[in-house]
Amino acid sequence: MKHFAFTTMELIFVLIVIGVLSALAMPSFNRDPLAEATEQLANHIRYTQHLAMVDDRFNSLNPQWYSEMWTIYVRQVADVNNGGEKEWYYEVFSDRTPYNGDSTQVEEATDPLSGKTLGNGSFNNTVDDNKIINLTRKYGIQNIVFSGGMDNKNSPVTTRRVTFDNLGRPYRSASWAINDNWRDFLIQTNLTITLTGQDNRQAVITVVPETGYVSAYIPG
Repeated sequence: MKHFAFTTMELIFVLIVIGVLSALAMPSFNRDPLAEATEQLANHIRYTQHLAMVDDRFNSLNPQWYSEMWTIYVRQVADVNNGGEKEWYYEVFSDRTPYNGDSTQVEEATDPLSGKTLGNGSFNNTVDDNKIINLTRKYGIQNIVFSGGMDNKNSPVTTRRVTFDNLGRPYRSASWAINDNWRDFLIQTNLTITLTGQDNRQAVITVVPETGYVSAYIPG
């Protein structure tokens, strides 16, 4: 009669597989909402740049084509559905006619992971609590500050927007004014975006001029 048994190597392999599966199945008890929000926002800034390069909006027949460059816009709203609580969120969109600098649902990008639009559809004083763009409800973000990002006119980013052209270069905004010199908005210095979490820790996203390289610093 033959006897079958596991070899030592087989047992070790099984234990490793069980350990990996257990780690994947185990819920995380060490979530860092600030880190999650920062990485998400940084990734969606990169995604905005990707869309700008792939979906080149240049049109020689449209003298205002620059208004359609892809933009990520960080906003705050006193949410009427949550007792007027101030909530931070953002939207990724390409402004289409009529050009006004705000997004509608058809102008917003779709998150490839969730399949939901990256925006609230319109600026109507409420943001879906379940959307990942709602950084306050989802991750407890208390404040977001833009600094730096000086343009060719030595004007800083004040509207909490980052816009990219078809070469992936970052601008402080996409102008929607007719015959505006949109090149003046090209960022010349590092743009920093500081997020403050519920525990008052701060994380910083940096967008570099010309290349649009995005990095994130998250405190331990």
